[in-house]
Amino acid sequence: MSLIFEVVDKTGRKIRLTKERWSHISSQISPHAYMTNYLGEIKETLTKPDKIVRSATDENKTNYYKYYKYRKSENKLLKIIVKYLNGDGFVISSYFVRKISQ
Repeated sequence: MSLIFEVVDKTGRKIRLTKERWSHISSQISPHAYMTNYLGEIKETLTKPDKIVRSATDENKTNYYKYYKYRKSENKLLKIIVKYLNGDGFVISSYFVRKISQ
């Protein structure tokens, strides 16, 4: 498994972003292709989130949010979906949203 990065979140858990997931997130055919420019913000959101919300539909998924007021878009909250397997966290997806949801 090739990694883009590994960080420790504010709760002390390791979270990884693999090359495969980064390719999926930032692909030119992805609706979230603009995320290519936000790798630093992804790391920051995982290590210093404004809010962490457990998914209402999957007990193994957690959503990390951080507000970025400088964005010109109405979507100013960066949402990162992390899946935990055997205590290890893996970024599944990342994109900007307007409001926090589960």
